[in-house]
Amino acid sequence: MIDVVLWLPALVWGAIFVWSYRREPRQFRNAFFFIFFCASALLAASEQLNQWWITAPIMIFIAVSPLITIIFMLVNEVQLVRREGFSLSHALPLLFACAIVAWFLAVPAAFVVGVPGFVLGFLFAMTLCGAWFFLSFVALLLYSWLYRSLPRKRQYEFIVIHGAGLNGTELTPLLRGRVDRAYDLWIKQEKRGIFIPSGGQGSDEEISEAEAMARYLRSRGVSDSSIVVEDHSTTTWENLTYSRDLIARLSDGAPRRAALVTSDYHVFRTALYARAVGFRADGLGSKTAGYYFPTAFIREFIAISRRYWWPYAVIMGLWVLATIVITALGVGA
Repeated sequence: MIDVVLWLPALVWGAIFVWSYRREPRQFRNAFFFIFFCASALLAASEQLNQWWITAPIMIFIAVSPLITIIFMLVNEVQLVRREGFSLSHALPLLFACAIVAWFLAVPAAFVVGVPGFVLGFLFAMTLCGAWFFLSFVALLLYSWLYRSLPRKRQYEFIVIHGAGLNGTELTPLLRGRVDRAYDLWIKQEKRGIFIPSGGQGSDEEISEAEAMARYLRSRGVSDSSIVVEDHSTTTWENLTYSRDLIARLSDGAPRRAALVTSDYHVFRTALYARAVGFRADGLGSKTAGYYFPTAFIREFIAISRRYWWPYAVIMGLWVLATIVITALGVGA
Protein backbone atom coordinates (compact mmCIF):
# COMPACT_ATOMS: atom_id res chain seq x y z
CA MET A 1 0.00 0.00 0.00
CA ILE A 2 1.30 3.43 -0.92
CA ASP A 3 2.20 5.64 2.03
CA VAL A 4 0.74 9.01 1.01
CA VAL A 5 2.59 10.90 3.75
CA LEU A 6 5.89 9.40 2.60
CA TRP A 7 5.24 10.48 -0.98
CA LEU A 8 3.82 13.88 -0.06
CA PRO A 9 7.08 15.86 -0.61
CA ALA A 10 7.50 14.28 -4.05
CA LEU A 11 3.88 15.02 -4.93
CA VAL A 12 4.22 18.62 -3.79
CA TRP A 13 7.48 19.25 -5.65
CA GLY A 14 6.15 17.43 -8.69
CA ALA A 15 3.00 19.54 -8.73
CA ILE A 16 5.01 22.75 -8.31
CA PHE A 17 7.34 21.73 -11.12
CA VAL A 18 4.52 20.84 -13.54
CA TRP A 19 2.68 24.08 -12.75
CA SER A 20 5.81 26.18 -13.19
CA TYR A 21 6.89 24.37 -16.35
CA ARG A 22 3.49 24.68 -18.01
CA ARG A 23 3.34 28.33 -17.05
CA GLU A 24 6.81 29.09 -18.44
CA PRO A 25 9.46 26.44 -19.18
CA ARG A 26 12.19 29.06 -19.67
CA GLN A 27 12.80 29.71 -15.98
CA PHE A 28 15.86 28.96 -13.86
CA ARG A 29 13.73 28.05 -10.86
CA ASN A 30 12.31 25.07 -12.76
CA ALA A 31 15.71 23.42 -12.44
CA PHE A 32 15.43 23.42 -8.65
CA PHE A 33 11.81 22.27 -8.64
CA PHE A 34 12.81 19.38 -10.89
CA ILE A 35 15.82 18.23 -8.85
CA PHE A 36 13.86 18.51 -5.58
CA PHE A 37 11.13 16.37 -7.12
CA CYS A 38 13.64 13.77 -8.31
CA ALA A 39 15.41 13.62 -4.95
CA SER A 40 12.21 13.36 -2.89
CA ALA A 41 10.76 10.73 -5.25
CA LEU A 42 13.89 8.58 -5.00
CA LEU A 43 13.91 8.83 -1.21
CA ALA A 44 10.22 7.96 -1.03
CA ALA A 45 10.67 4.98 -3.35
CA SER A 46 13.60 3.73 -1.29
CA GLU A 47 11.60 3.92 1.94
CA GLN A 48 8.38 2.57 0.44
CA LEU A 49 10.05 -0.46 -1.10
CA ASN A 50 12.59 -0.82 1.70
CA GLN A 51 15.28 -1.11 -0.95
CA TRP A 52 18.44 0.71 0.12
CA TRP A 53 20.08 0.14 -3.26
CA ILE A 54 17.84 2.78 -4.83
CA THR A 55 19.43 5.66 -2.94
CA ALA A 56 22.71 4.14 -1.71
CA PRO A 57 24.55 4.58 -5.05
CA ILE A 58 23.42 8.21 -5.16
CA MET A 59 24.61 8.85 -1.61
CA ILE A 60 27.96 7.21 -2.35
CA PHE A 61 28.28 9.23 -5.53
CA ILE A 62 27.56 12.46 -3.65
CA ALA A 63 30.16 11.55 -1.02
CA VAL A 64 32.90 10.93 -3.57
CA SER A 65 31.69 13.47 -6.14
CA PRO A 66 34.47 15.98 -5.36
CA LEU A 67 37.13 13.38 -6.16
CA ILE A 68 35.25 12.18 -9.24
CA THR A 69 34.83 15.77 -10.40
CA ILE A 70 38.54 16.53 -9.97
CA ILE A 71 39.60 13.46 -11.94
CA PHE A 72 37.01 14.02 -14.66
CA MET A 73 37.91 17.69 -15.09
CA LEU A 74 41.64 16.98 -15.30
CA VAL A 75 41.11 14.24 -17.89
CA ASN A 76 38.77 16.51 -19.84
CA GLU A 77 41.34 19.33 -19.72
CA VAL A 78 43.96 17.07 -21.30
CA GLN A 79 41.53 15.99 -24.04
CA LEU A 80 40.47 19.57 -24.71
CA VAL A 81 44.01 20.93 -24.96
CA ARG A 82 45.07 18.10 -27.26
CA ARG A 83 42.19 18.75 -29.65
CA GLU A 84 41.64 22.51 -29.40
CA GLY A 85 44.87 23.91 -27.97
CA PHE A 86 45.25 25.86 -24.73
CA SER A 87 43.42 29.10 -24.02
CA LEU A 88 41.92 30.78 -20.99
CA SER A 89 38.41 29.57 -21.83
CA HIS A 90 39.74 26.05 -22.36
CA ALA A 91 41.30 26.16 -18.89
CA LEU A 92 37.90 26.12 -17.16
CA PRO A 93 38.01 22.37 -16.28
CA LEU A 94 41.48 22.85 -14.78
CA LEU A 95 40.36 25.89 -12.78
CA PHE A 96 37.27 24.01 -11.64
CA ALA A 97 39.40 21.13 -10.34
CA CYS A 98 41.90 23.50 -8.69
CA ALA A 99 39.10 25.32 -6.84
CA ILE A 100 37.88 22.05 -5.32
CA VAL A 101 41.41 21.03 -4.30
CA ALA A 102 42.03 24.47 -2.79
CA TRP A 103 38.93 24.20 -0.64
CA PHE A 104 39.87 20.74 0.66
CA LEU A 105 43.33 22.04 1.57
CA ALA A 106 42.19 25.35 3.06
CA VAL A 107 39.63 24.03 5.55
CA PRO A 108 41.83 21.54 7.45
CA ALA A 109 44.78 23.94 7.23
CA ALA A 110 42.70 26.64 8.91
CA PHE A 111 42.00 24.39 11.89
CA VAL A 112 45.61 23.23 12.13
CA VAL A 113 47.02 26.74 12.03
CA GLY A 114 44.35 28.10 14.33
CA VAL A 115 43.09 31.05 12.31
CA PRO A 116 40.82 33.70 13.84
CA GLY A 117 37.11 33.02 14.11
CA PHE A 118 36.12 35.41 11.35
CA VAL A 119 38.37 33.49 8.93
CA LEU A 120 36.66 30.24 9.88
CA GLY A 121 33.36 32.01 9.35
CA PHE A 122 34.54 33.11 5.92
CA LEU A 123 35.51 29.54 5.03
CA PHE A 124 32.11 28.35 6.21
CA ALA A 125 30.41 30.99 4.06
CA MET A 126 32.52 29.95 1.08
CA THR A 127 31.55 26.34 1.74
CA LEU A 128 27.88 27.31 1.59
CA CYS A 129 28.52 29.22 -1.64
CA GLY A 130 30.27 26.16 -3.03
CA ALA A 131 27.39 23.90 -2.00
CA TRP A 132 24.91 26.23 -3.69
CA PHE A 133 27.14 26.38 -6.75
CA PHE A 134 27.23 22.59 -7.11
CA LEU A 135 23.52 22.19 -6.40
CA SER A 136 22.73 24.83 -9.02
CA PHE A 137 25.14 23.25 -11.48
CA VAL A 138 23.64 19.77 -11.16
CA ALA A 139 20.09 21.14 -11.21
CA LEU A 140 20.75 23.16 -14.35
CA LEU A 141 22.55 20.26 -16.03
CA LEU A 142 19.54 17.98 -15.48
CA TYR A 143 16.90 20.53 -16.35
CA SER A 144 18.66 21.82 -19.45
CA TRP A 145 18.77 18.22 -20.67
CA LEU A 146 15.05 17.84 -19.93
CA TYR A 147 14.19 21.17 -21.57
CA ARG A 148 15.87 20.36 -24.86
CA SER A 149 14.70 16.71 -24.84
CA LEU A 150 10.96 17.23 -24.46
CA PRO A 151 9.24 17.23 -27.88
CA ARG A 152 7.56 20.39 -29.12
CA LYS A 153 4.79 19.96 -31.63
CA ARG A 154 4.91 23.44 -33.07
CA GLN A 155 5.23 24.98 -36.49
CA TYR A 156 7.81 27.75 -36.40
CA GLU A 157 7.42 30.72 -38.72
CA PHE A 158 11.02 31.76 -38.13
CA ILE A 159 14.16 29.74 -37.49
CA VAL A 160 16.92 31.79 -35.86
CA ILE A 161 20.43 30.32 -36.03
CA HIS A 162 23.00 31.61 -33.55
CA GLY A 163 26.50 32.29 -34.84
CA ALA A 164 29.61 30.66 -33.37
CA GLY A 165 32.74 31.83 -35.16
CA LEU A 166 34.17 31.05 -38.59
CA ASN A 167 37.18 29.43 -40.15
CA GLY A 168 37.96 32.05 -42.78
CA THR A 169 34.74 32.21 -44.75
CA GLU A 170 33.74 28.65 -43.89
CA LEU A 171 31.62 27.39 -41.02
CA THR A 172 33.36 25.68 -38.14
CA PRO A 173 32.10 22.16 -37.32
CA LEU A 174 30.26 23.60 -34.32
CA LEU A 175 28.45 26.21 -36.39
CA ARG A 176 27.77 23.82 -39.25
CA GLY A 177 26.07 21.52 -36.75
CA ARG A 178 23.75 24.36 -35.77
CA VAL A 179 22.86 25.18 -39.37
CA ASP A 180 22.28 21.51 -40.18
CA ARG A 181 19.97 21.23 -37.18
CA ALA A 182 18.02 24.26 -38.40
CA TYR A 183 17.86 22.84 -41.92
CA ASP A 184 16.53 19.51 -40.59
CA LEU A 185 13.79 21.40 -38.74
CA TRP A 186 12.91 23.28 -41.92
CA ILE A 187 12.67 20.02 -43.87
CA LYS A 188 10.52 18.52 -41.11
CA GLN A 189 8.19 21.50 -41.47
CA GLU A 190 7.92 20.77 -45.20
CA LYS A 191 10.20 23.70 -46.04
CA ARG A 192 8.05 26.22 -44.22
CA GLY A 193 9.61 29.02 -42.23
CA ILE A 194 12.11 31.82 -42.71
CA PHE A 195 15.74 31.31 -41.71
CA ILE A 196 17.38 34.13 -39.76
CA PRO A 197 21.12 33.46 -39.56
CA SER A 198 22.25 35.72 -36.72
CA GLY A 199 25.82 36.83 -36.15
CA GLY A 200 28.02 39.80 -36.94
CA GLN A 201 31.56 39.96 -38.26
CA GLY A 202 34.36 39.56 -35.75
CA SER A 203 37.65 41.40 -36.00
CA ASP A 204 39.35 38.21 -37.20
CA GLU A 205 36.60 37.18 -39.64
CA GLU A 206 36.46 37.93 -43.37
CA ILE A 207 32.66 37.97 -43.57
CA SER A 208 29.85 38.02 -41.05
CA GLU A 209 28.75 34.76 -39.47
CA ALA A 210 25.24 35.43 -40.77
CA GLU A 211 26.45 35.68 -44.36
CA ALA A 212 28.54 32.51 -44.03
CA MET A 213 25.50 30.64 -42.72
CA ALA A 214 23.33 32.05 -45.51
CA ARG A 215 25.83 30.84 -48.12
CA TYR A 216 25.80 27.37 -46.59
CA LEU A 217 22.00 27.28 -46.59
CA ARG A 218 21.96 28.31 -50.26
CA SER A 219 24.40 25.49 -51.03
CA ARG A 220 21.83 23.11 -49.55
CA GLY A 221 19.09 24.38 -51.82
CA VAL A 222 17.42 27.04 -49.68
CA SER A 223 16.23 29.98 -51.76
CA ASP A 224 17.03 33.61 -50.95
CA SER A 225 13.35 34.23 -50.25
CA SER A 226 13.61 31.93 -47.24
CA ILE A 227 16.69 33.64 -45.75
CA VAL A 228 16.91 36.99 -43.97
CA VAL A 229 20.29 37.72 -42.41
CA GLU A 230 20.89 39.53 -39.12
CA ASP A 231 24.55 40.50 -39.34
CA HIS A 232 25.09 43.03 -36.55
CA SER A 233 24.94 41.03 -33.31
CA THR A 234 28.06 40.07 -31.38
CA THR A 235 26.58 38.45 -28.26
CA THR A 236 23.78 36.05 -27.40
CA TRP A 237 21.76 38.93 -25.98
CA GLU A 238 22.15 40.90 -29.21
CA ASN A 239 21.35 37.80 -31.29
CA LEU A 240 18.02 37.65 -29.53
CA THR A 241 17.09 41.33 -29.40
CA TYR A 242 18.07 42.03 -33.01
CA SER A 243 16.34 38.88 -34.27
CA ARG A 244 13.24 39.69 -32.22
CA ASP A 245 13.07 43.18 -33.72
CA LEU A 246 13.71 41.86 -37.22
CA ILE A 247 10.88 39.33 -36.91
CA ALA A 248 8.56 42.05 -35.61
CA ARG A 249 9.29 44.13 -38.72
CA LEU A 250 8.86 41.18 -41.08
CA SER A 251 5.53 40.22 -39.53
CA ASP A 252 4.22 43.78 -39.03
CA GLY A 253 4.19 43.30 -35.28
CA ALA A 254 1.93 40.24 -35.36
CA PRO A 255 2.90 37.59 -32.77
CA ARG A 256 5.07 34.86 -34.25
CA ARG A 257 6.78 31.85 -32.71
CA ALA A 258 10.45 31.28 -33.50
CA ALA A 259 12.88 28.44 -33.03
CA LEU A 260 16.28 29.40 -31.63
CA VAL A 261 18.80 26.92 -32.96
CA THR A 262 22.13 26.70 -31.17
CA SER A 263 24.42 24.08 -29.63
CA ASP A 264 22.88 21.80 -27.01
CA TYR A 265 24.94 23.25 -24.14
CA HIS A 266 23.75 26.75 -25.09
CA VAL A 267 20.03 26.01 -25.48
CA PHE A 268 18.76 26.83 -22.01
CA ARG A 269 20.68 30.09 -21.61
CA THR A 270 19.39 31.17 -25.01
CA ALA A 271 15.83 30.35 -23.96
CA LEU A 272 16.34 32.09 -20.62
CA TYR A 273 17.56 35.26 -22.30
CA ALA A 274 14.77 35.07 -24.88
CA ARG A 275 12.22 35.18 -22.08
CA ALA A 276 14.04 38.13 -20.53
CA VAL A 277 13.82 40.16 -23.76
CA GLY A 278 10.21 39.19 -24.46
CA PHE A 279 10.98 36.93 -27.41
CA ARG A 280 8.38 34.20 -28.07
CA ALA A 281 10.75 31.40 -28.96
CA ASP A 282 11.86 27.88 -28.08
CA GLY A 283 15.44 26.67 -27.91
CA LEU A 284 16.57 23.74 -30.06
CA GLY A 285 20.04 22.23 -29.86
CA SER A 286 22.57 20.59 -32.12
CA LYS A 287 24.94 17.98 -30.73
CA THR A 288 28.29 19.01 -29.31
CA ALA A 289 31.44 16.89 -29.24
CA GLY A 290 31.66 15.07 -25.92
CA TYR A 291 35.12 16.37 -25.03
CA TYR A 292 33.98 19.98 -25.52
CA PHE A 293 30.66 19.81 -23.67
CA PRO A 294 31.98 20.11 -20.05
CA THR A 295 33.96 23.28 -20.75
CA ALA A 296 31.13 24.80 -22.74
CA PHE A 297 28.53 23.99 -20.10
CA ILE A 298 30.68 25.39 -17.28
CA ARG A 299 30.94 28.61 -19.27
CA GLU A 300 27.18 28.64 -19.76
CA PHE A 301 26.55 28.03 -16.09
CA ILE A 302 28.85 30.87 -15.07
CA ALA A 303 27.07 33.20 -17.49
CA ILE A 304 23.69 32.25 -16.02
CA SER A 305 24.98 32.53 -12.44
CA ARG A 306 26.05 36.10 -13.12
CA ARG A 307 22.38 36.93 -13.64
CA TYR A 308 21.33 34.99 -10.52
CA TRP A 309 24.03 36.15 -8.12
CA TRP A 310 21.81 37.00 -5.17
CA PRO A 311 22.13 33.67 -3.24
CA TYR A 312 25.90 34.19 -3.05
CA ALA A 313 25.37 37.80 -1.98
CA VAL A 314 22.95 36.70 0.76
CA ILE A 315 25.39 34.10 2.11
CA MET A 316 28.32 36.51 2.18
CA GLY A 317 26.11 39.26 3.59
CA LEU A 318 25.08 37.00 6.47
CA TRP A 319 28.76 36.24 7.12
CA VAL A 320 29.58 39.95 7.25
CA LEU A 321 26.61 40.61 9.53
CA ALA A 322 27.50 37.72 11.84
CA THR A 323 31.12 38.90 12.00
CA ILE A 324 30.06 42.43 12.91
CA VAL A 325 27.63 41.22 15.60
CA ILE A 326 30.12 38.79 17.14
CA THR A 327 32.85 41.42 17.11
CA ALA A 328 30.55 43.97 18.74
CA LEU A 329 29.50 41.53 21.44
CA GLY A 330 33.10 40.61 22.04
CA VAL A 331 34.10 44.25 22.37
CA GLY A 332 31.18 44.92 24.69
CA ALA A 333 32.17 42.00 26.90
